[in-house]
Amino acid sequence: MFELNLYLQKKIDQINHALDKTLANESNSGRLIEAMKYSLMAGGKRIRPILCLSAVEAVGGKPEDAIPAACALEMIHTYSLIHDDLPAMDNDNLRRGKPTCHVAFDEATAILAGDALLTLAFQILSSIDCKNKNHALKWLRVTHTIAQTAGYKGLIEGQMRDILSEDVSLGLDDLKQVHTLKTGALINASVCSGAIIGNGTDKQIEQLGIYGENIGLAFQVIDDILNVVGNPTLMGKAAGTDAVRKKSTYPALMGIGESKSFAEKLIHNALHALDYFDNKSDPLRAIASYIIERKM
Repeated sequence: MFELNLYLQKKIDQINHALDKTLANESNSGRLIEAMKYSLMAGGKRIRPILCLSAVEAVGGKPEDAIPAACALEMIHTYSLIHDDLPAMDNDNLRRGKPTCHVAFDEATAILAGDALLTLAFQILSSIDCKNKNHALKWLRVTHTIAQTAGYKGLIEGQMRDILSEDVSLGLDDLKQVHTLKTGALINASVCSGAIIGNGTDKQIEQLGIYGENIGLAFQVIDDILNVVGNPTLMGKAAGTDAVRKKSTYPALMGIGESKSFAEKLIHNALHALDYFDNKSDPLRAIASYIIERKM
């Protein structure tokens, strides 16, 4: 029987070691690096890099080949959290059970730390030793996928729409579009990048894209639910903030029960997409179930 907790901890340790090593190699040990390390190494579920490594395994590749992409994805995710927490955005004081970056340091340092993590991610992606044309083209495709996802057509546009939706009642289609961009896109890119690095076929990448799209949206639905009923101690951040900011959320639109049913449908769709794969995709199956059952 597949042991998800053991699998996740092994992958978290592997990713944390790689992230720590990357920042340890930086000769600059000043305030900026300190702020970058503070947010990057504050813990977290490491879902995006784990999904990247798991997707490599699902298509029969070597997960260690994807470590640079996994690190880059976590850096981009952390940068987005630092900026999301800023006073000009969500003005949150707690993240992963610790004061947010702008509280622990200051607003200017937090902005620069986020900028530095984003650019470091692409420095890592562009530093891959490409020994032949096919290898180079593969990593160029991965870099393009992640860049497009992190940019104005993906995560940043999602954040913009999220801000504009405060104090506005969005319909389900518009709400899904916001969260597909803001949360789902980077999760989907994590899965697809892993499939590309693992030399997956076009069909495998397509099916994993369906999986990633569905779990990405389900992740946000559960986030919205936890913001209403979650335990702040477990989550490491405050609950009830969406209602205070009058954000459009799934519980506000559909209620808790219907939101849970919607998330379950999305996970069902994701698992169905994995029917194309053998037991090498069992980690992805288990992660899908974990997403809907999580408490943090």
